Amino acid sequence: MAVSQELLDILACPLDKTPVKLTPDQQGLKCPKCHRVYPIRGDIPVMLVDEARIEAE
Repeated sequence: MAVSQELLDILACPLDKTPVKLTPDQQGLKCPKCHRVYPIRGDIPVMLVDEARIEAE
C-alpha cells in the first residue's frame, strides 16, 4: 500500500514547512524549497531532517 493522497496533502517539510511532493520512484518525499528528500519506509514517511538526503534540483 502506498502513501495515501490524504496524507500527502497534509505533509510538509519539518525544516521550512513547505508541502512535500512524492518522488517519481515513489520512494521518498521531496521538499521543492530546500531539496531534501525524506525516505518512505514500509509505506511510512520518515519526516526527520537527520534522515533526509539533499538532492540537486
